[in-house]
Amino acid sequence: MSREQLVVQLARRSFQTGKTKPLEYRIHQLKSLLRFISERRKDIADAVKRDLGKSENGTELFETLGLEGEIKLAIEKLAEWAAPRPVEQNLLTILDEVYVQPEPLGVVLIIGAWNYPWAVTLQPLVGAIAAGNAAVIKPSEVSAHSAKVMEELLPQYLDKDLYPVVTGGVSETQELLKQRFDHIFYTGNCTVGKLVMEAAARHLTPVTLELGGKSPCYIDKNCDINVACRRITWGKFVNCGQTCIAPDFILCEPCIQSQVVEEIQKCIKEFYTDNPETFEDYGRIINQRHFKRLMALMEGSTVAVGGDSDESHCYIAPTVLKDVTGESKVMKEEIFGPLLPIITVSGIDEAIQFINEREKPLVIYIFSNDNKLIKRVIAETSSGALLANDCLVHFTVSALPFGGVGNSGMGCYHGRHSFDQLSHLRSCLIKQLKMEGVNSMRYPPSHCQKAELE
Repeated sequence: MSREQLVVQLARRSFQTGKTKPLEYRIHQLKSLLRFISERRKDIADAVKRDLGKSENGTELFETLGLEGEIKLAIEKLAEWAAPRPVEQNLLTILDEVYVQPEPLGVVLIIGAWNYPWAVTLQPLVGAIAAGNAAVIKPSEVSAHSAKVMEELLPQYLDKDLYPVVTGGVSETQELLKQRFDHIFYTGNCTVGKLVMEAAARHLTPVTLELGGKSPCYIDKNCDINVACRRITWGKFVNCGQTCIAPDFILCEPCIQSQVVEEIQKCIKEFYTDNPETFEDYGRIINQRHFKRLMALMEGSTVAVGGDSDESHCYIAPTVLKDVTGESKVMKEEIFGPLLPIITVSGIDEAIQFINEREKPLVIYIFSNDNKLIKRVIAETSSGALLANDCLVHFTVSALPFGGVGNSGMGCYHGRHSFDQLSHLRSCLIKQLKMEGVNSMRYPPSHCQKAELE
């Protein structure tokens, strides 16, 4: 029996004892997770620094703060989320107890990603714990230092049988996927997402797939281009562009392309100095394989800003590419790095057509002062989310479901959405063995006649 099989069996046996059912137990585990983040802040920051070159401030802002907020919200709202939810009754059930009762699914597999190794791995765990599940946690092997810290330290805070951490690479993940789970929560790319879904199908296991894609960013020529470019520059180059909801490319009219390039160049200098390579808050590409992939994507495109690189340190400068077309190499896959192509279109009609001819993205960004234009984009496109006049910040709103559609994923999480995603919402109807007379209309006539005779 493999290590992975043993871990899953132990998690299931622990779940079957019923210890996760009481809300007090779940809250205790959530508080322990909160204490882990508080007490191990330095260990987490050091690991992320070694994995991605991210500063301590960057880790606080993009990893731990949001995670703490999610845990505190779950602790505060758990009794409300887990309570029976009365539903509207009909005439046949007007005197009955009719409600939805959230209940745990069982054992959940959480497969994390390397770009935000703590946030995207532990946020689903918050939902799994709150919903009363056991969870097997598989951090990405690509962010090796974070995975090691998670494996060594998390079991010191959480029930190690119910919430084990399994490390390893492709073979270990494949072995985990052979086991039966009650839900699989995967964050990563579309190619692996299909493999996860295929493996889950063998056990009829439901999945949440948090994927990505090429998220477009349309800039209306009549908006405040200076402010728009500041927000786009921040959203694109944070974490060295390795963010699933980063703007993947810009769509704008030819008459503003030069201004957009100029404004982004100014913002790069303001945010990251003249030499981003030496600036603490500008990170690194995760490894040389991704470095080479990104450098290859630039082939055939005109560099308008940046373009500098150092393979030995996995450094690529914030880079803007101009005069890009839909057929350019950089437009053939999700970039997931600090390259920002600009594609010129004749206006909003062509921009909408360009978006709709491609796979549904995780998010569509639009910068415009025209509310009618924004509402038109909402009405005529489809994406996991739409954000007007800013980047990334919808991720911070726990009340908004975060997830994709089509190729960008399925299912959602954050706040109550995490709880519901990892719960079975059980329909319950409780009748009394009284007032049988009102049921006569539903029985076959022969039965009614027989009852009357008797």
